[in-house]
Amino acid sequence: MKRTAARSHRVWRRLATRLEEGLADMARRPDRGDISITTVIIWVAAVTGALVIAGTIAAVVAKYNGTLAGI
Repeated sequence: MKRTAARSHRVWRRLATRLEEGLADMARRPDRGDISITTVIIWVAAVTGALVIAGTIAAVVAKYNGTLAGI
């Protein structure tokens, strides 16, 4: 039980240290992690395109399900 307690203490200590380092880094560089609006537009377009393609495939399979059963 002592080892488990020591291990969990080390884990929490490491997590707290990482959190403090991350907060200090954010204070030092406040623009870190900003993405441009162009990147967001590209991602939205890509996801929308993928959903449209998947929907089209699902509609075609649903429409011709009986015909495709013999293949």
